[in-house]
Amino acid sequence: MKDSINIKVLSCLQQNARMTNAAIAREVGISSPAVAERIRKLEDTGVILGYKAQVSHLQLDYQLKAIITLRAFMGKLKPFLSEVVKWEEVVNCYRITGNENIVMEVVLRNQKHLEEFIDKIISYGESKTQIVLSQVVAQQALK
Repeated sequence: MKDSINIKVLSCLQQNARMTNAAIAREVGISSPAVAERIRKLEDTGVILGYKAQVSHLQLDYQLKAIITLRAFMGKLKPFLSEVVKWEEVVNCYRITGNENIVMEVVLRNQKHLEEFIDKIISYGESKTQIVLSQVVAQQALK
């Protein structure tokens, strides 16, 4: 699947998922129908998983972003995994190796909301919270 034209098509879509096939064709140097066919194949083979809008958490009144790690208590990891998918604050959650079991990226309205969220997860394990100050790298395109 590491075809140089496919990589260029994917790069265009990762920069702007709403880019038209005609615009991608101009950028890549192939016809618009050829772009459409390549995109369809990339979707069919699972290379392209979907398309999403990037949304500003600040504009939706979530003033804090935090990274929270969790070291689950014995017997609490599976119950946590079934609950975390329901929490609106969690925008990304990863099960990881090492001393902690979980890393979450969360968005919160304010410090009180952060306190309430920590109270919600405290029964599942020991947590560590870091407040995000700024984003240095944002969703770099894969090549």
